[in-house]
Amino acid sequence: MAETAYMKQYRDEYIHGFERKASLLRDACTTEAVISGNEAEFLVSDSGGAEAVTRGVNGLIPGRADNNTQYTVTLSEWHDKPQKSSFNIFASQGPQRQIMQTTSMGVINRKIDSQILTELNTATVNTGTAAVMSETLALRSKTILQVSDVPWDGNLFAIVSPAAEAYLMATDSFASADYVDTRVFEGAPMAWNDSLKYKRWMGINWISHPGVPGVGTSAEKCFMFHKSAIGHAMNAAGMDVKAGYNEEEDYSYARCSVFMGTQIIQNSGIVVMNHDGSAFAAA
Repeated sequence: MAETAYMKQYRDEYIHGFERKASLLRDACTTEAVISGNEAEFLVSDSGGAEAVTRGVNGLIPGRADNNTQYTVTLSEWHDKPQKSSFNIFASQGPQRQIMQTTSMGVINRKIDSQILTELNTATVNTGTAAVMSETLALRSKTILQVSDVPWDGNLFAIVSPAAEAYLMATDSFASADYVDTRVFEGAPMAWNDSLKYKRWMGINWISHPGVPGVGTSAEKCFMFHKSAIGHAMNAAGMDVKAGYNEEEDYSYARCSVFMGTQIIQNSGIVVMNHDGSAFAAA
């Protein structure tokens, strides 16, 4: 006969599993809210590389046309809908309806970032053979953009992998408060959170993102780009979050939906930094 009868104490509050729940990258794009329709048109205008001219022999100043290029961003629908029967909710620990809503929003926000990263990865300007992140690699990418006349106006972003961030942490100029607007080890300003947080170094907003293509391998894709180089369109109402109950089938559900699309609108404003992050991969 057992001499003890142990009890279990179940915690009422649930603990969030490790997964990204917010978009880290949408604020790094030029955004457009679409009221209706499935396309958003982005207009890029410049002089077309025109040079100043002198007055002609006829005494008139030659006229010219500006270069106007339109880029179409096509929206598509994306959804996530977890559902649970009333019995499963009744028999399970924690606020299962709340959990469904929270996880559903996280799924859509991760899709936003995934779509932006996938589009950035189609850019054609890159740094060549993969190398570990360094001040030299960062400066090379910065120089490529400056040679392309990309303005240094505070709207430059660098999306790097956790491994690339780790290499930068060992760089004196990156880690020192004398060279940056925020201290690296104060509040983890680069790490992903429930809101966009970045670190400014060399006039660039640096964001560490665990979802870059090839993360954890010798072929990671990091990006340095201007905000005006990529457009992201979304329905004007934004993310649609609903929760409900089906009486006939006796189940509850949460649904999160969004209509969105992403498009490179100035390829010369994006540099793909080929990075080797394999040294920091899990064993």
